[in-house]
Amino acid sequence: MRSTLIVKATSGLDAPERCAQAFTVSSVAVLSGVRVSLWLTGEAVWLAVPGRAETFVLAHSAPLDGLRDDVLNGGSITVCTQCAARRELGPADLLPGVRVAGAAVFVSEILQDDAQALVY
Repeated sequence: MRSTLIVKATSGLDAPERCAQAFTVSSVAVLSGVRVSLWLTGEAVWLAVPGRAETFVLAHSAPLDGLRDDVLNGGSITVCTQCAARRELGPADLLPGVRVAGAAVFVSEILQDDAQALVY
């Protein structure tokens, strides 16, 4: 049985190290063959908007847009419904392949028998 890693990123440019850790762990897991579901909440939702991750710079960190693309290519990225709404973002504002979903879907994912959840 292959496990699933669910990573919740709760920060973006407001806490760059924490944000980069969430994206780095997600990318490494995808590249290692793990099923990954990356959830973006709070200020992290901006990183699902085209061009935003490309402006993220953190010394000694891999480029965030590359990490994001690794996850999009091999896993999934979800933006929190309420967090998107608070920022007046809808599905059309987000990168192709990014979905918008709420707490019920998150809870469903983390309660799967093969799931491991991390929050950054």
